[in-house]
Amino acid sequence: MLTIDAHLDLSMNAMEWNRDLTRPVAEINARENGLKDKPDRGNAVVSLPELRKGNIGLVVATQIARYVAPNNSLPGWHSPEQAWAQTQGQFAWYQAMTERGEMRQIRNRHELEAHLAIWNKAEDKSKEAVGFILSLEGADSIVNLDYLEKAYEYGLRALGPAHYGPGRYAHGTDASAPLNAKGKELLRKMDELGIILDATHLCDLAFWDALEIFQGPIWASHNNCRALVDHNRQFSDEMIKALIDRGAVIGGAFDAWMLSPDWVRGKSTPKERNVTISTVLDHLDHICQIAGNANHIGIGSDLDGAFGSEQCPWDLETIADLQKIPDLFLQRGFTQPEVENLMSGNWLNFLKNSWS
Repeated sequence: MLTIDAHLDLSMNAMEWNRDLTRPVAEINARENGLKDKPDRGNAVVSLPELRKGNIGLVVATQIARYVAPNNSLPGWHSPEQAWAQTQGQFAWYQAMTERGEMRQIRNRHELEAHLAIWNKAEDKSKEAVGFILSLEGADSIVNLDYLEKAYEYGLRALGPAHYGPGRYAHGTDASAPLNAKGKELLRKMDELGIILDATHLCDLAFWDALEIFQGPIWASHNNCRALVDHNRQFSDEMIKALIDRGAVIGGAFDAWMLSPDWVRGKSTPKERNVTISTVLDHLDHICQIAGNANHIGIGSDLDGAFGSEQCPWDLETIADLQKIPDLFLQRGFTQPEVENLMSGNWLNFLKNSWS
């Protein structure tokens, strides 16, 4: 079944983790044997061959670079200009993958429909370019609004203003503040350009400000439910209802700490906590109960988003195992059309409506 993953940090893995994503996952992990510079070394689950194996023909692929002030202990760059340069290196990798025929950038409805026609027609997906829509996770690298226009020109089509901690435009996970003046200006410029607002990672105060100010299309690429795992990184039922009312799609995230209450990083294990693919479906099912339908859910796995198999569902060996989801969702009493909506249909409907 055609699958869309609405959040993968592919260029971050390629440029900061130094992974050649054109190679099989097993080869990537073998090359990392003995490395200790990252906590997930040797535990990768994502590569372009595995995307093709799992019929994941379209992804939302990120750029990401945080600015940190002198009193900010998070990792990041010391100036917005440095952060911008980091995102440009990441975009250069996407360009190189496009020129090599490994990936295909999607910037509008015409390109979307053309890519889907090629992908769906191909009998051997192993030779096809994986489509990608470019997203920016955290807006710190947007030096000023002129840079947002530059980013739109090279194909940026979705933007999450916040990530972790305090941001230049919006506060995110584990931080709290209303949108500042620059954040409000950013949202109005995004509206003008037609850039999708990704509500993921916005702290609660910024979330409600953003929904009031931003009039364009909103999604949440990778977010789960606070009612099931109580943390400010997750959405409350009230926030989920507000997103549904705006026609949003919410992508289920596969990071185990978001799926298991009281997860202890570096100590808890997916097997011990019995975190499975079905645990992700618990969150998506919860969203369906709030919505009264299955029209607002999708996949935004965030797999290999600075974690690997040590912190994702234990019954997922590689990202190709997303193909286990249809049977698991059917077992919950959902219909075949609802399963197809989860795997790709809701994201496609959202994009076609936004880009009409």
